[in-house]
Amino acid sequence: MINGAVACRWLALAWLAAAGTAGFAADLFKVATYNLENYVEGAEGQRPAKPPAAAAKVTQILCALNADVLALQEIGTTNALEGLRTALRAGGLDYPHWEHVAGHDTNIFVAVLSRFPIVGRRSHTNESFLLRGRRVPVSRGFAEVDVRVNDHYVFTLIVAHLKSRLATFNTDEAEWRYQEAVLLREKIDARLETDADANLIVVGDFNDTKASPSLRAILGRGRKGLVDTRPAEQDGGPKAIRGIRYADRNVTWTHFYAKEDSYSRIDYILLSRGMAKEWLADETYVLAVPDWGLASDHRPLVAAFVPEDR
Repeated sequence: MINGAVACRWLALAWLAAAGTAGFAADLFKVATYNLENYVEGAEGQRPAKPPAAAAKVTQILCALNADVLALQEIGTTNALEGLRTALRAGGLDYPHWEHVAGHDTNIFVAVLSRFPIVGRRSHTNESFLLRGRRVPVSRGFAEVDVRVNDHYVFTLIVAHLKSRLATFNTDEAEWRYQEAVLLREKIDARLETDADANLIVVGDFNDTKASPSLRAILGRGRKGLVDTRPAEQDGGPKAIRGIRYADRNVTWTHFYAKEDSYSRIDYILLSRGMAKEWLADETYVLAVPDWGLASDHRPLVAAFVPEDR
């Protein structure tokens, strides 16, 4: 079995060979989101340490993505994040810029890794809401950073990991998640308030399907509404069928839920109207690789963009 670092170096070299010129990276950039499932160094509460084979598979998958900006969920402390950066760097992928966001949950966090400079940081670490008469903290913080791709193109990235679907004592988990979604939407609105055409990408594990109240709250409506990129596996999808929107039958699931033995799409890459103008739909997908479940119960998504305002 090829270890993560060796596989990473091989994939990076293959990508460079396919690119052909150093100018390839300037033609587009890629943003990915991935829930790493308990990427922690040591046992934290009821969360076991990430097994070495699983950590190596995570590295291999991230190398296959070769994204310029990574949004991560369920990463451990800054030590765990540094360990991941070191593994990727050993394999030839360097992310010199990063943001690690704390929250009420002291075991797992959200984070951003970037090849490009992070020129603005407005992450939210102490959010809360009223639910049935009591103040409830948002479990994980919201990352919010501005990333400078080149001298004339900057975009804002917001990363969230909403309440899981696991039952919570004396609180409805769906209602909890909806309230977190409302707070997330407030951050989106604040960014679009002064410029409805701002370049904004909102990603993460939202733990709910598109028709849910929480997703409808995040997506919004009208000019400030977000565009759902809806990545799918790169297998061409089903063929056209008369009278049927065949593209709706593409394989888009991102998460396996063992309790229900079910697969669903709960991870998202959402775009502001301004950002959608630079979006390259053909370069946007769910990564499907063998043994994906060794790394995580989620699959990563990646979207590509042209780094110039259109």
